[in-house]
Amino acid sequence: MNNSGTRLPAFHGTGVALVTPFTADFAVDYAGWRRLLDFCIEGGVEYLVVNGTTGESPTTTADEKAELLRVAKEQVAGRVPLVYGIGSNDTAAAEDLFRTTDLTGIAAVLSASPAYNKPTQAGLIAHYQRLADASPVPVILYNVPGRTASNISAETTLRLAQHPNIIGIKEASGNMEQCLAIAASKPADFLLLSGDDMLTPALIACGGEGIISVLANAFPQRFSDMTRAALAGDFAAARTGLFQLLPLNPLMYEESNPVGVKAALEGLGVCGAAVRLPLLEGTNGLKERIRRVL
Repeated sequence: MNNSGTRLPAFHGTGVALVTPFTADFAVDYAGWRRLLDFCIEGGVEYLVVNGTTGESPTTTADEKAELLRVAKEQVAGRVPLVYGIGSNDTAAAEDLFRTTDLTGIAAVLSASPAYNKPTQAGLIAHYQRLADASPVPVILYNVPGRTASNISAETTLRLAQHPNIIGIKEASGNMEQCLAIAASKPADFLLLSGDDMLTPALIACGGEGIISVLANAFPQRFSDMTRAALAGDFAAARTGLFQLLPLNPLMYEESNPVGVKAALEGLGVCGAAVRLPLLEGTNGLKERIRRVL
């Protein structure tokens, strides 16, 4: 069982899978990045995730990743915990990133399962054990089969939950039966975090501890209020908050993530809507529908 229980309350509630703002010529917009960090913190979220897939990590350079992390540490200044995304479909390359990235001040690493290789469950266990052994900070697994083409089964998650440096999982399979199997048998100090915004109250009702959210980039207060209500057992209030966000959610993914949430952030004046190829900025039709909902 994990012996890091004293760290876990920091991850109860809402974490934000932050977008990476870009300028019109596709450079990283560090002024927009600072605004986004403040916007989410002032909205009341519990922690922030830098360099996740919502942050377009496949198309940011190593130098940009390092600067985004440095600026985040400086701007956040300890107000909320920071989680950093590290992953690869090459276990040795990911292991090297764990050892060479400056993780000073980072509360945990979120690590997506390998994409494209389609490893067996035994391969996933070996991959994550290697990374957890190499990591100087706790590791949160990230299961997102829609992006990786492989699923971390409930049995594999529960096996990995026994590693002392693996403290939780962001579960974005959309498979509630799998989530329930984890909730039913996980160690008490192992975090079950929703990776699907709209399933957050349901997962909390079944034993989850919170969410790493896309929508919370643009709606940090609404989303964190909803999540805290669910954690407090006030599911009537949580449902009300959820239903208010429901019309927005499909628009966030219609033209791929983070295209939709960046369009929403542009409408709110936080940062621009630019994304890097092979993604394309939201169409005028999508932006207009988001504007109407906003």
